Amino acid sequence: MTVFKTVVLALGILTLSFSSVWAVDEPATVAHEGSTPDLRDDGSDLTVQSGNLVVVPIPMSGPTLDSGLILGEMYFHGQTEEQARKQPASVTGAAGMYTSSDSKALALVHQGYWKDDTWRFTAAAGAADLNLSLSRPLGDPGLGDINWRIKGNFLYLNMLRRLGGNWYAGALARYIDAEQQVGFTGSNVDFDLGAEVTARGVGAVLEYDSRDMPTNSYSGRHFKVEAVLNAEAYGSDKNYQSYSSYFRSYHEMNDSLVLAWELRGCDRGGKVPLWEACTVGLRGFSATDYLGRSSVSGQAEARWRMSERWGLVGFGGVGYVTSPFSEIRGRTAIPSYGLGIRFMVLPAKRINIRVDYGRSTDSNAIHLSVGEAF
Repeated sequence: MTVFKTVVLALGILTLSFSSVWAVDEPATVAHEGSTPDLRDDGSDLTVQSGNLVVVPIPMSGPTLDSGLILGEMYFHGQTEEQARKQPASVTGAAGMYTSSDSKALALVHQGYWKDDTWRFTAAAGAADLNLSLSRPLGDPGLGDINWRIKGNFLYLNMLRRLGGNWYAGALARYIDAEQQVGFTGSNVDFDLGAEVTARGVGAVLEYDSRDMPTNSYSGRHFKVEAVLNAEAYGSDKNYQSYSSYFRSYHEMNDSLVLAWELRGCDRGGKVPLWEACTVGLRGFSATDYLGRSSVSGQAEARWRMSERWGLVGFGGVGYVTSPFSEIRGRTAIPSYGLGIRFMVLPAKRINIRVDYGRSTDSNAIHLSVGEAF
């Protein structure tokens, strides 16, 4: 995941995670018989509903963007009873975000399903104005962190087809037109720090998914690999390549305990815009603390359901980054560990509000969000 894509797609992911079993960045197969869980059937006080239109407020807080609110709105498209037994309803969603760091974003997302979930189509468009900070590179004479502002537009298209069983494959296309202001005058051989960068790319996706419920899995596996080629032939300012993958596994040990773990990898080739850098997807620090040309990480969680609504989580992990933007952050290993509390707000989809306290070598952070970390 990149910083820019994470924020803009997160709006669509969080919005659609309330509307159907599947999210923009993580589609999955139906792993159970009967009707697919639907937000309209939940009856939660968290939502405001009028027919097929649902409005959801989503709180958020973390070290990258500070505290804020996402307001999401979803419209469910009509389907027959037979379609409802085999696939979720197609849905169109819109979301807006504002945080105390004066970061803001808008996103419009559509997720469509055809032929008993054989075909899946995702379209997402958005705009963001993000106010971030960076640690200074080694040798930079300034004091304190560097201000980093990113403003831009985003378009993402993805079409997947079921290959058989739990396997899907497909193609994607994306467009990013971003301006950035980096608060220091130096250069960097690993990243493009240009004030205005356009990236247009096409790519391929391969995916395996056997999870029982993607929004909060108790059992199953999820594997995904994505490759994107950004080329001048497609209108990009630079030629570069983006590769990402992860594997997640979930194990229900008993009626109240789930063990979950994931491995994640990221790599970039060519002259990469700084906002396309690999990050380390762990807790206890800002996503901008560790930006590099490649990264790997692994983490595990023990999730204990204390009651129907309340739960506790213990987590730990480690990550690595190569060719980091900030040499100060270029340690051999990046630890992450901590505890969290959960409150289930949408039982039909097992959606939790989560508050996690994470620690790393020289930092700590509180993360407030909706949905599990992975």
